[in-house]
Amino acid sequence: MSRVTRRTTFAALLAAGALTVGLTGCSSDSSSSGANAAPATSAMATASSAATSATAAAMDGQPFGAACAAVPKDGKGSFSGMATDPVATAASNNPLLSTLVAAVKQAGLVDTLNSAKNITVFAPTDDAFAKIPKADLDALLADKAKLTKVLTYHVAPESITPAALPGSHTTLEGGKVTATGSGEDFTVNGNAKVLCGNVHTSNATVYIVDTVLMPTS
Repeated sequence: MSRVTRRTTFAALLAAGALTVGLTGCSSDSSSSGANAAPATSAMATASSAATSATAAAMDGQPFGAACAAVPKDGKGSFSGMATDPVATAASNNPLLSTLVAAVKQAGLVDTLNSAKNITVFAPTDDAFAKIPKADLDALLADKAKLTKVLTYHVAPESITPAALPGSHTTLEGGKVTATGSGEDFTVNGNAKVLCGNVHTSNATVYIVDTVLMPTS
């Protein structure tokens, strides 16, 4: 073999070796990049999950619903004002609930509701009571035993968050109320819409509804 041929062959071998090393390096970098991608993807998923949980937690702490706009912005009847009073007292300062407050007083339940701990109240608005024919409403208000039964059917002896609201809940009356829905759209017993939910008083969580709930027994 001539000296020129040997030099050419040697140069070709060096080039082939460099190419092999280069390909191996690229392969190693690609593998390393893939290994780093998995933890990055996992971190992003974890961050997204944490953000979702934080959003849900925030919703649980805030009132929601179209009728919340009718609640005063400040003073005793505002959300912050109601949060410092027990539920019957807080309701007396809410302009949506005057008929309910009168009914609670008529039944002698003010002290019972104010002294209870961690309860949930489904509070019918004045318009909800107005759906009942006047003669029937007058008869209800005049019958203390029946009125007590109806009012205690609106109270659950536990604090129910929006996330826990869907499902059946036993009331102080002994019967059950059933809520359906999610997010900020809930219905109780199939026909009572939650107009302003997750309102906090010092001892209760309140869901203001557009229909009076009637016990089945």
